[in-house]
Amino acid sequence: MVDFLLKNKIKINIIFAPEHGFRGEVSAGDHIKNSVDSKTGLTIKSLYGKDKKPSKVDLKNIDVVIFDIQDVGLRFYTYISTLYYVMEACSENKKTLLILDRPNPNGHYSAGPILDLKEKSFVGMYPVPVVHGMTVGELATMTKGEKWIKGSLDLKVIKSLNYSHSSPYNLPIKPSPNLPNNTAIGLYASLCLLEPTEISVGRGTDLQFQVLGGPHKNYGDYSFTPIDKPGAINPVNKGIISYGLDLSKEDGFAHRFTLKYLWDFYQKSPQKTKFFSSESFFNKLIGNSWVLEDLKNNLPYLEVEKKWQTDLEKFNLKRKKYLLYK
Repeated sequence: MVDFLLKNKIKINIIFAPEHGFRGEVSAGDHIKNSVDSKTGLTIKSLYGKDKKPSKVDLKNIDVVIFDIQDVGLRFYTYISTLYYVMEACSENKKTLLILDRPNPNGHYSAGPILDLKEKSFVGMYPVPVVHGMTVGELATMTKGEKWIKGSLDLKVIKSLNYSHSSPYNLPIKPSPNLPNNTAIGLYASLCLLEPTEISVGRGTDLQFQVLGGPHKNYGDYSFTPIDKPGAINPVNKGIISYGLDLSKEDGFAHRFTLKYLWDFYQKSPQKTKFFSSESFFNKLIGNSWVLEDLKNNLPYLEVEKKWQTDLEKFNLKRKKYLLYK
């Protein structure tokens, strides 16, 4: 988009960079610094470092903010958290926000518990389920319509052509370093819940979010050893043989969000008190504290998944009026 705008002599004052940086090459969680783009000479302002939100000064000489980022349709994927703060900043500073909408590779279904706002964080900004089933444009429209941000935002959405929510969508470019293909993107909703545990989700391998493994042999027959790789420095279980599952042959589009993998690995853990590296971060990812309690109390995962179905149905009804695609 930047190249297109420059080619058409449209002035760009500043580029805002989300997690993974302007060119999508930085490891997950690594802070992005303000910089200058070597290719274009444009100023890059980080929205994944000291600041998460554009300031009044950043927006001073700007007429329109263009949001053009490929999302994957999950509440904890931080591109939509950046969207939330960009919407807020545009509303406060009376700037037009133009969203160039893109298909959602997980847009064919919704699943998971609705965020309890007590667990609101940068991996959960909206009261939506883990898999919300909306494009960025639809989510922004819902955010404005439900008044999840204050003020009156001038929002314009340019729709994607020939997209429907039932359409399988193959991303031509990976949206971040550790989501290399459709299988990883489809499994990400379920496997990301194991990030704050002793289980590797494949970071530091060539099968990111397609393999699972921990340091104990009873986790499974498949094994791999994570190492430092571009976009995955110091991955979980770095240099340690990890035993578990190879899910790389799964159909990402057919996958549905499930607690099954989390439950199975927790039950196999020989040291359950050491299974989680951060329970508080897990609660932020799942969006509540009760799922963790049910896990510790050995409630079957299918029973737990039933608990959020009523709220999910209510959300889907509310969401309907904001959908831009059939």
